[in-house]
Amino acid sequence: MMRENRSEYPPKKSAMHAQLLELPRKRRVMAIVRMEKVRASQILLLRKRLGKEVEFFSIKDKIARKALSSVEAPGVANMAEKLTGQCMLVFTEMSPFKLNVLFSKNSIMMAARAGDTASIDVVVPAKNTGIAPGPMLTEFKEAGIPTKIDQGTIWITKDTVPVRKGEQIPEKLAPLLGKMDIKPVEVGIALDSALEGGRLYSAAELRVDVEAVRSDLGRAAQEALSLSAEAGFAVPENAAQLLQKAAGQARSLSVESGFATGETREQLLQKASAQAKALASAAGYSAA
Repeated sequence: MMRENRSEYPPKKSAMHAQLLELPRKRRVMAIVRMEKVRASQILLLRKRLGKEVEFFSIKDKIARKALSSVEAPGVANMAEKLTGQCMLVFTEMSPFKLNVLFSKNSIMMAARAGDTASIDVVVPAKNTGIAPGPMLTEFKEAGIPTKIDQGTIWITKDTVPVRKGEQIPEKLAPLLGKMDIKPVEVGIALDSALEGGRLYSAAELRVDVEAVRSDLGRAAQEALSLSAEAGFAVPENAAQLLQKAAGQARSLSVESGFATGETREQLLQKASAQAKALASAAGYSAA
């Protein structure tokens, strides 16, 4: 028996559908966050920190695609095509580049799964694990973690680093780290794509190396300051340097031309004395 086409939707879905029709027109920027590795606690933290600046919109991809297909705005149709799998839509007036930087600062450390890459050197400290001896002893041994049994529990006898930063976490080690509440994987939030003014940005285009940009701006500012000083173009930042340069040139000119001032009088007398001695020596005249 074929299911009849639904003519009405539950009130909640209808309200979300209507809201999704309005938000792309109301907000300048629309972005997508993939939720596969994002935890609800991260989104909750961002909601609190960003307040009304950013609207987070969680909805099933099929409903979102259907709603966005009805929105007549540049680039929205292309954005809708990217809504596959578990996604969250984000709406804001903020630059998508700034938003992505803010998101990246809200990463958290998570328990590892087999095959994850360690974000830090994984240190297993010497301690009483509280775990009863049994099959777990073999797991510790295979991970290269020295243990002993004391008072009915497994003790780690010394600090051990089974995995270094950048290395993959072995399948058998991941659950062991979880049981000891060691969280070696840093998980952040990043925009998968963003739409601003009809321009669609990819995840790669949205990545901003803040330190590199800061370094480039500092170098550019220093080069601009040097160029302006060399060209004699005065700005507040180089005014003192230009005045010092002009004062030095004026002193040199007054000495060269023999024009005495309070600042050059002594230097002119020294110059005249030296020239007189040179002249006397050339003429064979001796003061004695």
